[in-house]
Amino acid sequence: MNKKKELAKNTIIIFAGKVCTQLISFLLLPLYTSYLLTDEYGFVDLITTYVTLIVPIITMELEMSVFRYLVDCRKDKKETKRVFSNNFIILLFSLLIFIIGYLIVTCFWKFDYRFLILFDIVICTFSGNFLQIARGVGRTLDYAISCIITGVSTILLNILLIVVFRLGAFGMITSMAVANGLGALYLFIRIKMWEYVDFKKKDKSLIKEMYKYSIPLVPNGISWWIVNVSDRTIITAVMGAAANGIYAVSNKFPTILSSLLGIFNLSWSESAALHINSPDRDQFFSDISNTITKLFSCLGVGMIACMPFVFPLLVNKSYDEAYYYIPILVLGSVFNVVICLYSAVYIAKKMTKQVAMISIIGAVINIVINVGLIHFIGLFAASLSTAVSYLVMMIYRHFDLKKYINITYEKGLLIKTILIFTFAIIIYYQRNLYLDVLSLIVVIIYSICMNKDFLLASKNTIMQRIFHKVV
Repeated sequence: MNKKKELAKNTIIIFAGKVCTQLISFLLLPLYTSYLLTDEYGFVDLITTYVTLIVPIITMELEMSVFRYLVDCRKDKKETKRVFSNNFIILLFSLLIFIIGYLIVTCFWKFDYRFLILFDIVICTFSGNFLQIARGVGRTLDYAISCIITGVSTILLNILLIVVFRLGAFGMITSMAVANGLGALYLFIRIKMWEYVDFKKKDKSLIKEMYKYSIPLVPNGISWWIVNVSDRTIITAVMGAAANGIYAVSNKFPTILSSLLGIFNLSWSESAALHINSPDRDQFFSDISNTITKLFSCLGVGMIACMPFVFPLLVNKSYDEAYYYIPILVLGSVFNVVICLYSAVYIAKKMTKQVAMISIIGAVINIVINVGLIHFIGLFAASLSTAVSYLVMMIYRHFDLKKYINITYEKGLLIKTILIFTFAIIIYYQRNLYLDVLSLIVVIIYSICMNKDFLLASKNTIMQRIFHKVV
């Protein structure tokens, strides 16, 4: 299959599934802001944030190692079984150590919902691992179905526990844990994982090799956590949980962009791993980088132009302050698009140490700016620190990557992007209806012109599919 068609096919399948989970928090935003107080929502957001930090530390990013090694041995059943078996040995051992440590710590440090949070962490650990196994063995459709199960379950459980039974924070955390568990259970049964597991196949050399690949991703993951969500901790400590609730709402909108990127990045990382040594790799990587950068830049500026109309419809007035931090966070998400494009190349070449190094630098920059400015400019410090740290990482990786692969961009793309974002952001803060309409029209025309090749190719592909089915 053509490399681009293969990438597009996997992206569409994953999108169909991931949209149910990655965008679920956005779709449920009106429910959260109506039924949860700002400090209550801020607390749950903080818990969710820490779960995303703890899970990769427990596993030492094992799930990424499993994915990468399974990609290389898809056609070798014996080797696949060996990777499966050692993955489960590591996973179960890591969880056992964590649970023991967690129970000891919580004997002395008691906090709300501590056992429910432990349950959520364990379920999320299995869920993340099983999802990467599905990708690694090429079961993309099952991956998507699992995500749909998780997404639908989250919606139904949130409505039941938050709206009907009024369980608040407890109901929200329970919904996430149970929904992830159902998605993981589907994959376990559908792939028949028990048939691939043989604990007698313990291989110390393979375990060491997998850890060698994954351990450098741990500081990278922690650094990304710091860049993405450490803001919540600092905000809560300095300004309180209510302020974190405001910031969490402002983050929900840029998260749409990050979620779409995450969906693409799942298929992109697989294509990058499969084709990193292809003769035409420079052209292939350049074409994809240009297309995705233009597409996501226009999605980002489009989000800014739409926000004056969308925000009042989705967000309760008590969260109105969140409006002002959205453009800076969107800009940071656009920088993150380019970073992820480049990161896939490093991962494909198994250069995880290089990935970790610049991520650590970005994390340090994020903390310094955030702590240094939060007392002076409040929540703007959090959004600004995120955008600046992303910008630094993007620039560094662009030049560092040239040592290994030559990615080129269309002339004038950078200037055009800067101008359209400047235009849209200036009008955004005016909060003037007529100017907002003008901005939206200009952005729509600009986006169509910038992505006309992509749109035409997509239209032709869809028409060919429809014509083929009719015939």
